[in-house]
Amino acid sequence: MPDAHTAAGTKPTIRDVASAAGVSKSLVSLVLQGSANVSESRRRAVLDAMEQLGYRPNRLAQRLSGPRSGTIGVLLNDLRNPWFVELLEGLTASLHSAGVSPVLADSYTDQRVGRSSVETLLEQRIDALVVVGTTNEADAIENAARSIPVVLAGTREPALPGVDIVVNDDDAGARQATEHLLALGHQRIAHLQGPGEVGNLRRLSFERTMHRAGLEPVVVAGGMSEESGYSAASRLLAGQERPTAIFAYNDIACIGALSAADDLGLSVPDDLSLVGYDNTYLAKIRHLSLTSVDNGNLAVGVEAGKFILERLATPDLPQRLHQVATQLQVRGSTGHPPKGS
Repeated sequence: MPDAHTAAGTKPTIRDVASAAGVSKSLVSLVLQGSANVSESRRRAVLDAMEQLGYRPNRLAQRLSGPRSGTIGVLLNDLRNPWFVELLEGLTASLHSAGVSPVLADSYTDQRVGRSSVETLLEQRIDALVVVGTTNEADAIENAARSIPVVLAGTREPALPGVDIVVNDDDAGARQATEHLLALGHQRIAHLQGPGEVGNLRRLSFERTMHRAGLEPVVVAGGMSEESGYSAASRLLAGQERPTAIFAYNDIACIGALSAADDLGLSVPDDLSLVGYDNTYLAKIRHLSLTSVDNGNLAVGVEAGKFILERLATPDLPQRLHQVATQLQVRGSTGHPPKGS
């Protein structure tokens, strides 16, 4: 509860914290900067006063008045997903070439223990933030964007003024996957839709391509995990009019569909063709051999690194959207539909 040093309805200031802790404003600033030249007793007094008053430091003012840390926060939605590998390779190459170090945080792991990855990164005084993949920390990302540069890589959310976006061309990638299956002669094609705006873009492109071919698209929620892909594909393949081909949101969900087909005694690609997305190293494993859309993850990472460095140098740049071209990589999981289908 605020004490007599703060007026009702006003935000506490550094002066209020200093007064409550019985120290100078400069010492409060040193504590906020993480200086080692403060005794533990005085540091604790300042932190206790901040908590008592409900003081929230102005991160932007801190960064403008203090030296840069030389670190960029990298927020991942789930480190278990292999599509991050090449993107991170490109991103870190850009950052290291500029003498900047990335600091990684895994949103999936942090949220399981009730922690915000964005807040954790901000507490480490990062100079900027790169958000990799769709996360559910939109509010925290929006708050961070008020004080530091933010770039989205491989995701389009949250769309915020002054926040650059670097992605693959999701519309083109989904069209390439669907046209490949149509060219093989498939007519009953289903799509396992993924989350967020990226999932919507791929679904819409799939539906448009199917309608242009005079066919009715089938779309089910397939998620982005192996478990969700398995569950969705199992339901589809157990139906009377089962599809002869499935286009999945990503390679992981596609592997789930592959397992579902195997459990039902269906051969891939003789009975069922499968197409994934991301062209991860899993798709290239010989016994999986997934046809998959290469989304140019390395290039996405390199460009995201360039964007965040440019925005650090010039924070008031207009918002930019950069799309990397996609290319379908055809492997052993696709073939002609079964005869008579």
